[in-house]
Amino acid sequence: MCWCIVIYLRIESMGGVLRWSRRRWLRRGRRSFERDFPPKLRRPRRSRPQLQSTLMKHFRHELTFNTPERRDYINITGQVEDAVRRSGVQHGLCLVNAMHITASVYINDAEPGLIEDYDDWLERLAPFNPGSDPASGGYRHNRTGEDNADAHLKRQVMGREVVVAITDGRLDFGPWEQIHYAEFDGRRRKRALIKIIGE
Repeated sequence: MCWCIVIYLRIESMGGVLRWSRRRWLRRGRRSFERDFPPKLRRPRRSRPQLQSTLMKHFRHELTFNTPERRDYINITGQVEDAVRRSGVQHGLCLVNAMHITASVYINDAEPGLIEDYDDWLERLAPFNPGSDPASGGYRHNRTGEDNADAHLKRQVMGREVVVAITDGRLDFGPWEQIHYAEFDGRRRKRALIKIIGE
């Protein structure tokens, strides 16, 4: 402890000399640096890019459906494009999802034959049967009093939502891509959500 105090007192008494020698050493170091690395040999400093602060926009819209048939396939591309225009977003993402567990939103061709093929294929995978006895082709879910178990399974296959990029204010589709709403348990009011985010 005493040894530390002595060293501290000596440094304090020599404070002026130490500060003077430090300044002298810095001047000497700067001169040697300028001698060894003239301005022509030095790497120019890179200017930091100026970040522009932009607020992200968001837009929400609901589509409503009430199909007269139990199953239906509706092209909603035009309605989604209209929502993108109304949002004012130039670059971002557009989410479209069914808000019910017996309907789907998917992307594919709008060719009528393909849509019929989809319907036939889904009906073979999960045929409509209001019964609740699996031995006779029914579904256990129908024991709840409903008759739409097949619609739940069809929705699981076709998916819940799609996400499409927005570029220059337009949906950035590939060839023949269209957005469809698939209804598997219609004849009542159903909804789909459009959510757009970007700048």
